[in-house]
Amino acid sequence: MSYNNDEVSSVEIRVLQYFLTVARAKSISKAALELHITQPTLSRQIKELEDEFGKQLIIRGSRHITLTQDGILFKQYAQEIMTLVEKAQREMLKDEEIISGVIYIGLGECSGMRIIMKIIAKMQTIYPHIQFHLLSGNAQDISYQLDSGILDIGIFIDPVDLTKYDYFKLPMNETWGILMRKDSELAKYDSITPQLLKDKAIILPNQDIIKNEIAGWIGGNERKLDVQVTYNLINNIALLVEEGHYYAFTLENLFHIDDKSPLCFKQLSPKMEANIYVAWKKYHPFSKQTEKFLELLKIELEKY
Repeated sequence: MSYNNDEVSSVEIRVLQYFLTVARAKSISKAALELHITQPTLSRQIKELEDEFGKQLIIRGSRHITLTQDGILFKQYAQEIMTLVEKAQREMLKDEEIISGVIYIGLGECSGMRIIMKIIAKMQTIYPHIQFHLLSGNAQDISYQLDSGILDIGIFIDPVDLTKYDYFKLPMNETWGILMRKDSELAKYDSITPQLLKDKAIILPNQDIIKNEIAGWIGGNERKLDVQVTYNLINNIALLVEEGHYYAFTLENLFHIDDKSPLCFKQLSPKMEANIYVAWKKYHPFSKQTEKFLELLKIELEKY
């Protein structure tokens, strides 16, 4: 049975679990064994799921199944739903006398995350029954997971739009600059101006809001730069910079650079800095463990 946008699907959590097991096992027969149900029963459940949406979700091969494009999209949503269900179950079933549970935090890459790690370590000393699930990603990744309810807290780095969140700013700034090889043409300069980057092989973060910030820094459009690579997270990009004369826009102190390192970091001129924010959904009720985390974090921040 297909449905339109005004109808609500009646898909059960159990069927979502069936689908995810089939997707992971890539085989209905293997999934049936894992789920302790018969193969015909599982096949019927998957067919009814496809009929529910009027979409083919899997392609049945002679030896294994593959997901269609709709199946890949549905798998993503099913995983998010199951994560929320498991999160709710843990909260409802935990012992109220003991502060326990899981805190889901999304965070970007910057040296300021050290204070977050410090609080996590302190939390697990004080409350040994609390666990943490950390998701590293850019602002788009974190915002999506925060909006979906999967994350409890998001740690964002400027530039970022926080209009739909409650937040507070951490009392430290991050500095933007260029990661390059020590033997590169621009390594002799103390800082890097927009003019120096003309005709150089540039690597940029793949976020429009950051690209706009960099465009403002160069006094125009990022198309003035020869952007050859974009990235989501920086660590693998450092390996690419080592391989050739690339110049990567990134934050300072993300890498261990010493006399033996082939890389160096140069700040931008004029200087470009970024704030760090701890954010959460407006009107979103906190679990006890999340409240304790924010309390400890704010106490630590009073020292700065």
